[in-house]
Amino acid sequence: MVPEQRPLAVIDVDGVVADVRHRLRFLRARPGDWEAFFAAAPADPPLAEGVELVHRLARDHEVVWLTGRPERSRAATWRWLGEQGLPLGELRMRPDDDRRPARVFKRAELRQLGARRQVAVVVDDDPAVVDLLRADGWPVLRAEWLAYEATLGNAQESEGRT
Repeated sequence: MVPEQRPLAVIDVDGVVADVRHRLRFLRARPGDWEAFFAAAPADPPLAEGVELVHRLARDHEVVWLTGRPERSRAATWRWLGEQGLPLGELRMRPDDDRRPARVFKRAELRQLGARRQVAVVVDDDPAVVDLLRADGWPVLRAEWLAYEATLGNAQESEGRT
């Protein structure tokens, strides 16, 4: 099967394969210190369950990374994925000036992907993202191996940064 014919596995980064807990301290104040939050991302420990799932999915899916991280963190994100031995497929990131909530940004990106390719599974940890995408009919798997922190969810909704 050639890669272009394989269905897509659309995977989030933070909370799925990257453990962000050490960075959440930067978002506890209002407004959050987003520059420090993203600058600390290269030190994220990998989440074994997510990494294993991505490797399993990559056997018969083309992996597309869909993250709310801003475009300016592309090089650091790409490097981190490679350091973890993860498949380096397409990396879709939020434009630097995009302040929509993660669920809205990801819905729009998924609609673009789904218009040209079969999306077999979407993996995300954010309950708001998961609920919206499921309501739209997308096949979503919620990453529950890391307890979801309201700190990140609240910051995403109010400040639209990841």
